[in-house]
Amino acid sequence: MRPDTLVLVCGTGTEVGKTWVAARLLEALRERGLAVAARKPAQSFDVDGSGTRLGGATDAEVLGAASGEPPGTVCHAHRSYHRAMAPPMAAEALGLPAFTVAELVAELVWPDRRTDVGVIELAGGVRSPQAADGDTVDFIRAVQPDRVVLVADAGLGTLNGVRMSVDALGSVGPGGPPVLVVLDRYDDLHDLHRRNRQWLAERDRLPVVTIPGGEGLLAEFVCGTAQRGS
Repeated sequence: MRPDTLVLVCGTGTEVGKTWVAARLLEALRERGLAVAARKPAQSFDVDGSGTRLGGATDAEVLGAASGEPPGTVCHAHRSYHRAMAPPMAAEALGLPAFTVAELVAELVWPDRRTDVGVIELAGGVRSPQAADGDTVDFIRAVQPDRVVLVADAGLGTLNGVRMSVDALGSVGPGGPPVLVVLDRYDDLHDLHRRNRQWLAERDRLPVVTIPGGEGLLAEFVCGTAQRGS
């Protein structure tokens, strides 16, 4: 059963804080009394000799803790690849079967109960392969989310990364979902961070939220179509 509102979280690249932002969004929505669910179509990471992810919790574990779901519900076990590469590349490197965007979309099983907001977090950047036959843009075309949250680091290189990612997301076509830019690890006392935010908002006229501190505004972006009982 598709959630009333479907939000897709993507990034300008890897290690920009997509999972952290998605988790904060889930928590903020739950605080508003909304029923949420999180999904990670595929995840990849390096492991140690015991099979434990290097660096701590997996994305599915972090998202599941925020949404109140088991990690295996957030990301199917057969879509967790123990190699730190784009998921389809990791599958290939591990000698596992290739998979398609359509297969990932078909595997998005949502709760039987009513879900106000479903949050999908993808891997890597907007043009990172999500499957053997497509990237984030192809996934968006297939799943048709109501909102897209684009996460970027607040520091050096942000303007280029956000602009290129927004241009790529625009290729989804007319009627594509609205995009909100989230600058993660933002510090208003940091001159470059502040200038990046102002440039994106004032010159590029993009809606921008900063994290930490902007979790409520992020939830408001989603809640435009996610008010319980509406």
